[in-house]
Amino acid sequence: MATTIDSPRAPHTVRRSRGVNWEKWGWIYMRASGVVLLILIFGHLFVNLWLGDGIKAIDFAFVGGKWSDPFWQVWDCVMLWLAMIHGGNGMRTIVNDYATRALTRKILLAGILVAVVAEIVLGTLVIFTFDPCPAGSPADLLPSFCPVN
Repeated sequence: MATTIDSPRAPHTVRRSRGVNWEKWGWIYMRASGVVLLILIFGHLFVNLWLGDGIKAIDFAFVGGKWSDPFWQVWDCVMLWLAMIHGGNGMRTIVNDYATRALTRKILLAGILVAVVAEIVLGTLVIFTFDPCPAGSPADLLPSFCPVN
C-alpha cells in the first residue's frame, strides 16, 4: 500500500539553490528569540510582581523610576524588539501558509511589516524619551519623586 503526501499548501514558495535561505534563518530566529524572550519576560514579571509590593505598586511612578535606569531601558527595549519581530515573523508564516492569492499575500505582508515597524519605532521612542518630570509642569501634577523647581 503506497501513501502519497500532498504538496504543501504554500505553492508560491520556491526552493532556491543559491542565495540566502530566509526561511531557514527565520526558523532559527524563532527558536533563539523564543528562548531569550522566555528569560526576558520571566525576569520582567519577577522584578515587577514578586520583588516589590506586587501589582498594586505598578503605577506611573514605578515605571518612571524603572525607566530612569539605563539597564531597564535596554532590557525593555530588547524585549520589545524581540517580541515584535518574533510575532511579525509568526504572522508572516501564517499568511504564507493560508493566503492563496499573490496580491492578498503581498497586502497582508505589507500590513504586518508596517505594524511591526510602527510598534518598534513608537515603543523605542517611548522607552528612551520618557520623562516623568517634564520641565515647566505644575508641581501639583508631578509625581512625588520629582524635584520641585
